[in-house]
Amino acid sequence: MEIDLSPKPAKKLYSSDGGSYHAWSPSELPMLREGNIGAAKLVLEKNGFALPRYSDSAKVAYVLQGRGRAGVVLPEAEKEKVISIKKGDALALPFGVVTWWYNDEDTELIVLFLGDTSKAHKAGEFTDFYLTGSNGIFSGFSTEFVSRAWDLEENKVKTLVGSQSGSGVVKLKDGSSMPAPKEEDRKGMALNCEEAPLDVDIKNGGRVVVLNTKNLPLVGEVGLGADLVRLDKSAMCSPGFSCDSAFQVTYVTRGSGRVQIVGVDGRRALESTVKAGCLFIVPRFFVVSKIDDGEGMEWFSIITTPNPIFSHLAGRTSVWKALSPEVLQASFNVAPDVENLFRSKRTADAIFFPPN
Repeated sequence: MEIDLSPKPAKKLYSSDGGSYHAWSPSELPMLREGNIGAAKLVLEKNGFALPRYSDSAKVAYVLQGRGRAGVVLPEAEKEKVISIKKGDALALPFGVVTWWYNDEDTELIVLFLGDTSKAHKAGEFTDFYLTGSNGIFSGFSTEFVSRAWDLEENKVKTLVGSQSGSGVVKLKDGSSMPAPKEEDRKGMALNCEEAPLDVDIKNGGRVVVLNTKNLPLVGEVGLGADLVRLDKSAMCSPGFSCDSAFQVTYVTRGSGRVQIVGVDGRRALESTVKAGCLFIVPRFFVVSKIDDGEGMEWFSIITTPNPIFSHLAGRTSVWKALSPEVLQASFNVAPDVENLFRSKRTADAIFFPPN
């Protein structure tokens, strides 16, 4: 049975005047369930506040747009870390962390979440557990239990638990006081992929920043790697595959282009045009390549291993360049002159190929 790899947009799950929450469903994107991967997006309007929550999945958060603040409480931590976040920031969120998100700017704050659902309640879906609000955890406990836990009189408990009638995302009043971010709290918690040193930089081809245990150690706890890729106008990304049995989840952040994925028996599993807002998944060992439509394209991907390794099938660093001439001649069943012509091409370009 073939699995549909077609790119899909997210669907809105809930909203308020403070913002909205969107997610990709495994019923529409079956590879989410197959790969045990979750994908969601949080949109906060000005003064929008995403209530404190924890999740059943380890995630990588990536700021697609805007500026704001994020609060993170790590397991057994005595105090939250308050981080100033902006476009391009990536945060690793291991199991057990409690987070909140706040936007005090006029521009919408949009945060993408990609993560591992292998231990989640539902394969291919995130389940968030809210600490407050109409669907908060403590609204399910009896007043007696909560008053004993918090050492408060029952009437005070009813006020605390019942005052927040919103759920998920709420809007705060203008001038509401929220904790100020601290620069030292960013260390080890966030990395701006747009400002980080480039791992690959090909003139007129493209650039890559890789998120791994070296530049953001927490991704080791999350169990995921990530990268931000910028493909220049009309350039091509070399056909390649993850050689360590990882899935690759790609969200197109800007521009548009064509993508082809080839899998079992040399059959094309996907040929599609992708654009900003689309998400698609490359199965284990399948080969993927992309060509920009002409305006430049950018995407953010997670890979289901913290330090991914890729093999490329074209360009200077490709497998072909490592194989001996005799093996290539026999494999392609061609004469030496044809093999020589093939080997003489793409001797300078690696990973990204500028337009001719």
